[in-house]
Order: sequence, then structure tokens, then C-alpha cells
Amino acid sequence: MNATDFLRPEGWLGEADGPRYLQLRRRLQLGIETGVLSPNSSLPPEREIAEITDLSRVTVRKAIQKLVHEGLIEQRQGSGSFVREPMERIEQSLSRLTSFTEDMESRGLDTTSRWLERGIFLATPDEVAALHLQEGEQVARICRLREAGGRPIALERAALPLDILPNPLEVKASLYSELERLGHRPTTAIQKISAINSDAREADLLGIAEGAAILSIERRSFLTNGRVAELTRSRFRGDAYDFAAEPRP
Repeated sequence: MNATDFLRPEGWLGEADGPRYLQLRRRLQLGIETGVLSPNSSLPPEREIAEITDLSRVTVRKAIQKLVHEGLIEQRQGSGSFVREPMERIEQSLSRLTSFTEDMESRGLDTTSRWLERGIFLATPDEVAALHLQEGEQVARICRLREAGGRPIALERAALPLDILPNPLEVKASLYSELERLGHRPTTAIQKISAINSDAREADLLGIAEGAAILSIERRSFLTNGRVAELTRSRFRGDAYDFAAEPRP
């Protein structure tokens, strides 16, 4: 079946099935998942999709933009809209304590960060408890969107005692590289992993559908003397990340 036949409205477009742009979005996603719209293939122009489906170009554009936002479609300047290659899944071992930057570099992927928050703040009750601080103490806090290979992968929010990280503005790429420079690189950690559904803000930043499955990871890392050095809460795209643990006798 070609794209034109697949997009004809008979059988999938109905008055009782919700907003028309969402119905079209679902149809296009189904085409991607079933291979009717193959990776790197171009979508028909908006005008042509509108004619095939008998929808307005505004509706068609809204559906395509939704898929662009979710990372299924990419728009190339002057060329049109194309189906993106599926995101290659990344496997991270839980038996080694490494940073996101180190993990991605070991796979040959360039990493970038979009800073959402970075500075010194009054510690929250959770941070006070996790980091064994006194009420009213401050923490160094960094919050950023992590990207690898040009695609958003994770949201990361870390809090550290000020004597561990005096100036969070010094963190450029890898937090652990900066901590190593300061002589405070953690050596062990406890991590709690759970599956949750993304909220609207997380979905917007990660380029996924609201409510999509993501991995929530809370890490407390420790120095060699047993002191808690870091509390990090991260949200990883469920379609891009796997964690592997090596059982020990």
C-alpha cells in the first residue's frame, strides 16, 4: 500500500473519534510503525495530504507539527517533512558508576546540555534529608536537558552540598569531571529505578507524547569515606534507554 491509499479517510476518520488533527496524527504514526511510511521517506506535501484526506491545511500542519515535536518526523529546510530513523536504544550498565557524558562518549555520541537551572539555592526538605544537611542550608543545584547525537535523551536534576561543589557554574559538560577536578568524585551509589508516565513539561522537553513511558532514576552517590555527595533525579526516554545489571552470587 502506498502513502496515498493509506491516507484516504475511509475507515479511520470519523466525527466521534476526537479532534481531526489527532486522528491524522494517529494515522501517520500507524503508517510509520507499520512501514507504510519508511524511515527517511518523505511525507506527501501538506497540500496533497489535505486533498487526500479532505482536511484543511491547518489541520494537516497541526498533525505534522505534533509528530515533529514527538520526534517521529523531521522537517528539512527547503525539502519537506521526512520520517526519522528510529532512535537507537542505549544500554547502560548499573555495575559501574559513570556520568551521562562518559556513557555517551564511550558510544561515539556527542553530547550537549540545555541548562534549565544552575546556581545555589535553599535546600528542599528532600535534599536536606538525602544529603544529611541542616535545615536552612544551601545546595548547589543543576538541572538540564541532556542530548546525545542531536536528540533529547534525559532530564537531569542534581543537588550537592556546597563544600562538594562550591560553584555550579563551573560545570560545563560532565558533572563528574568537575567533581574529579575538585577531588570529590563519587565512588559508589544507590539507585532507585521506576517506570512512570511523563507529564506535560517532561514530554515537551524530551520530544515525546504526554503520558509516554519514561524511566525515573534517583541516585545517591557517595565518596570513599561514605559521605553522601550527590542527589540526582533523572527522567530518561523509555524508547531510548535500557539499564542492565550484572547479577552477583
